[in-house]
Amino acid sequence: MEGYFQTDCGKVRQTNEDAGGVFFNEAKQALAVVADGMGGHQAGEIASDLAVKTVRENYELTAEFTNISDAEEWVRRIIKKMNEDVYRFATGDESLTGMGTTVVLALCTREFVVIGHVGDSRCYLWNDGTALSRITSDHSLVNELVKTGQISETDAEVHPRKNVLIKAIGTDESISPDIKTIEWKGNDRLLLCSDGLSNKITDEELATSLQSMQDLKETAKELITLANDRGGEDNITLAVVRNKAGDTT
Repeated sequence: MEGYFQTDCGKVRQTNEDAGGVFFNEAKQALAVVADGMGGHQAGEIASDLAVKTVRENYELTAEFTNISDAEEWVRRIIKKMNEDVYRFATGDESLTGMGTTVVLALCTREFVVIGHVGDSRCYLWNDGTALSRITSDHSLVNELVKTGQISETDAEVHPRKNVLIKAIGTDESISPDIKTIEWKGNDRLLLCSDGLSNKITDEELATSLQSMQDLKETAKELITLANDRGGEDNITLAVVRNKAGDTT
């Protein structure tokens, strides 16, 4: 199993409020995470960094996940702990009131992946030889409007309130994350990303990129360059994980 993480400030913003990484536990099982912070006075940067620190410190101490129920329970608990940590930090400093962050994470064993998310950062799966699937559903105002049939997906792309979230880490005292488990096989690939990438690159383009991927670092670099070439108005962050065929780690 191999993973790679990259983040870029973009071409417009002066600070990077995204954070993330790909971490490994004692059994060399990968955990990928992307967090997109929000809030003024660098509060978003603090929120995303704190969320990622929470998950990294806890995951690297775990031994091995061998069944789905244990992995799902761990993901649920760690996202709730992230929320508690960010919320407590924000409520302890008036200048940080209202700060928060999205989070999407994927706990990867050789047989299955548990994905947890809050907000509009996304997870995609490329099944080797099959197709691209979007695993997560955005916790955003426009996505709710799409699901209830009030607007079309085309309208959602240009909606003036496109970036309004209905759920985020740290903005409320408690949180209920979405948890989903999928099976995957050798040579399947996962992509986690912030909306700085997904707003600039179509699902079809992501599918082509993941299908042709040889080197994870080069693929990440190409996707970030493309998002910047199309404006780069936001921070751009992604993590990729590949379930290497025949890998025993």
